[in-house]
Amino acid sequence: MKRIWRTTQKHYKPALMLSYDLLMLSVAFMVAMTIRVNDLSPALEANMLICLALTLGSSSFIFLRLGLYRTVIRYMGSQAIVAVLQGVTASAVVLAVASYLTYAGVPRSVPIIYWCFALITVGGSRWLVRIYYQMALEIHKTRVAIYGAGTAGLQMYKALVHGEVYKPVAFFDDNASKQNTLIDGVLVYNPANILDVVAERDIAEVLLAMPGVPKRRRREITRGLRERGLVVKVIPGVEELVDGAGRIADISQIYENVLGRAPVEPEKALIAHSISGKVVLVTGAGGSIGSELCRQIAHWEPAHLIMVESSEYALYQIERELYQQQQDEGLQLKVTALLGDVRDRARMAEIIKSFSIDTIYHAAAYKHVPLVEQNVVLGADNNVLGTLSVLEAAEAYGVEQFVLISTDKAVRPTNVMGATKRFAELICQDFGRRFGRTRVCMVRFGNVLGSSGSVIPLFSDQINAGGPVTVTHPKVTRYFMTIPEAAQLVLQAGSMGRNGEVFVLDMGEPVRIYDLARRLIRIMGHTVRDEENPEGDIEIQISGLRPGEKLYEELLLGDNVSGTDHPMIMRAEEERLSSERLQLLVGELRDACGRHDCEAVHQLLQEAVKDYNPRQSLVDVVWTQQRECPVAPKVGQVERLPLPHDAGGQR
Repeated sequence: MKRIWRTTQKHYKPALMLSYDLLMLSVAFMVAMTIRVNDLSPALEANMLICLALTLGSSSFIFLRLGLYRTVIRYMGSQAIVAVLQGVTASAVVLAVASYLTYAGVPRSVPIIYWCFALITVGGSRWLVRIYYQMALEIHKTRVAIYGAGTAGLQMYKALVHGEVYKPVAFFDDNASKQNTLIDGVLVYNPANILDVVAERDIAEVLLAMPGVPKRRRREITRGLRERGLVVKVIPGVEELVDGAGRIADISQIYENVLGRAPVEPEKALIAHSISGKVVLVTGAGGSIGSELCRQIAHWEPAHLIMVESSEYALYQIERELYQQQQDEGLQLKVTALLGDVRDRARMAEIIKSFSIDTIYHAAAYKHVPLVEQNVVLGADNNVLGTLSVLEAAEAYGVEQFVLISTDKAVRPTNVMGATKRFAELICQDFGRRFGRTRVCMVRFGNVLGSSGSVIPLFSDQINAGGPVTVTHPKVTRYFMTIPEAAQLVLQAGSMGRNGEVFVLDMGEPVRIYDLARRLIRIMGHTVRDEENPEGDIEIQISGLRPGEKLYEELLLGDNVSGTDHPMIMRAEEERLSSERLQLLVGELRDACGRHDCEAVHQLLQEAVKDYNPRQSLVDVVWTQQRECPVAPKVGQVERLPLPHDAGGQR
C-alpha cells in the first residue's frame, strides 16, 4: 500500500505543478491582452483560443523536456532559474508563431508582455516557495560559524544553507586579506575576536573546514578553541568524503549532536597527578576505550607508556597511530607495545615487574552483550579471572593505582556480560579493602558513542547502505558519552580512587535509541521514511530485544552517592561481598572455567551477583550444541587416525 501511495504521490506532484504552470500561462496571456487592448474583458475569438491551446500544449512539452518538474524547489539553484527562463522564452516564441499560423490576430506586443508576466508567475512562484521553505527551516537550525573561508569553507557553507540542521552565520579565517570581507552576505571575522562574535551572534558550534592545513595545525586550532569553552567539530573536505577518508560514519563531530548535551570538560590537574612522570600500563590498548586512553595519556608526558593487547593487528594500529601523533605534535614519548592476554597470569606479572608499573588502566574485556551471552565461559574467564590476574600482579609488585573500566550494564545485570563486569567490580572492591599498596577503583559509564560495536557505527553503515536502520525496541533507552569523555573520566578517576570505590559520570538524561536513530538519519542528510513521510529516504525497523538486553540501563546500585573534586563525577559506595565468600566463589569459578562447565559458570555468576536476573535460559552456542547432540564423541575418546606413512596403522 505504501509503495502504491509513493508511486501515486511521485506522479501527483509534477502533474499538479504542470497544471499550475498552464493556469499561470493562461492568466499571463489574458493579462497581456488586457493591457494591450486596454479592456478588462478582451474578446477572444475562436482563432485566439486555438492559438492559446497550441501555446499551452507546446509549453507543456517544452517544460517537461527542460526538467522543470524534476527539480526539487527547496534546492533550486541557478540552473533551475535558467531552465525557467528558457521555458518561458520558448513559450512566448510559440505564442507568436501560433498567432501567425492561425491568423488569430494577436497584437505583436502581446508575446512580449506575456513573456514578462509568465516569468513572474512561473519563476517567481518557485522562488517564493524556496524562500518560504528556507525561512521555515531557519527557526530550527543550529547557529554555527565556519572556521576557514577558503574553498572547503565555501563548500561547507553551500551544503549547510540547503540542509536542515545548521545555519552558518559567520566565517573566521587567519588570513588577514580575507577578514572583513563578505561571502554570500556572511562576514569573515578575525579569530582573535571569536569569543565576542560567538556571544554576539549566539553561535552554538564552530565547524573547522580546513582540510588542506597540516594535521598538527588543525589540532592546535581545535585545542585552542576548546580551551576557550567552544564546541568545535572538524569537518573533512569534499575530496576526503568522496575517496572514503572522511566518511560520515567516521566523523566524530556527529556524536556530540546525537549526545544531546555539552561534553564534560576534564579537570587537568586530576589527570596530570596520575600520569605525568609515571610508568603507565593500559590493557586492551587496541580497543575503542583503550586506544583513546593511550592517545590522551600521550599528551600528559608519562615516563613510559606500556600497551598490552591480545590482537596483533589492533596493537599494530595504535602503535603506528601514536608514532604518527608524536611526529605531528612533536611529543617526546616512550612507548612499548606488548602482545599479551590478561588471562595469562605469568605474562602479566612479568610485564608489571619488568617495567615497574605505577598506574594500570584495565580496559581489556569482552563487552558485546550478545557475543558474551553465547560464549559464557570465555566471557567469565576474560572479564573476571583476567581482572583478577592483573590485580594480583599489581598488588604483588607495588603498583600505585589500578583503575577498572566498568559499565552501566553491571548494575542489576540481565546478561552475562554485565554479570561478569559486576563480579570483576566485587573483586576490585575486595582488593581495595584488604590491601594498601595499590589504590583500586572502578569507573562506570554508559554506552560510548563511536566505540566498536556501538550503535553509531552500526546505524551509520545502515544509513550509508540505504537502510533500513534496525532498532531493537521503540522504548529502549541508554546513557551515552563520547569516547574522549569516557577516557577522560577514567584518567581523572584514577587520581581520586581508593578503597575500591566506584565512580560514575553525571550523564544527564538517558537517550531513547529510536530518537537517536531519527536524529542520526537527519544529521547525515536524509529523511525518515514512515507513515507521515512515505517518501522519506531511510526506514526504521523494530527488530526485537536481543538475548540479555533490557529496556533501561542504570548507573548506580544504591543511594549512597557523594560528590568529588570534579563537578560531573560522582562517587558511589556500594554493597560488597565478604572476602571469604568471594575467594570461595572465585576458586569455584576458576575450576568451572577450567572444565568449561557452562552451567556451573552461569550458576556462580548468579550466586556472586545477587542482582543478576537473567531474562532467558543459557544460550551458549557450544553448550547448546552439546545438549542437542549428546552422542558426539567426548574429548579423549576420538579415534586415532593413521599417519600418512603408516601401513594399516602400523609402522
